[in-house]
Amino acid sequence: MTETMTQAVTGSCQCASVRFRIEGVFDGFFLCHCSRCRKDTGSAHAANLFSSTATLTWVAGGDTVRTFRIPGTRHQRSFCPDCGSALPGVHAERAVLVVPAGSLDASFDRRPDAHIFCADRAAWDAHLETVPEFDGPPA
Repeated sequence: MTETMTQAVTGSCQCASVRFRIEGVFDGFFLCHCSRCRKDTGSAHAANLFSSTATLTWVAGGDTVRTFRIPGTRHQRSFCPDCGSALPGVHAERAVLVVPAGSLDASFDRRPDAHIFCADRAAWDAHLETVPEFDGPPA
């Protein structure tokens, strides 16, 4: 499912030393449950936006962004060297921009298109709707 963006979106890392702007269309938004994405995020899944046509402009700190690639695979992760936050990266082999949804600064109302690599999903990541919710830290 493709969604046209009517304006540019901005994003940054946790420490704000890296800031970026993206203009264009996101082709997909997926929640990936593969073990590599779980390691990347330390969570149940990665939430990534994908685009084959959007443009990424580094507003600040782009020259410091690091990219780790697992040898022999297409899996890579770009991040801030200071705070470790996930950042956008271009996967050259696939000619696609991958943007961690959590790195965007403003609210983004697009819902994910699908959960992917669910066969690799963590055992504890099931029926989470039954887990209690709090608006802040547990009391």
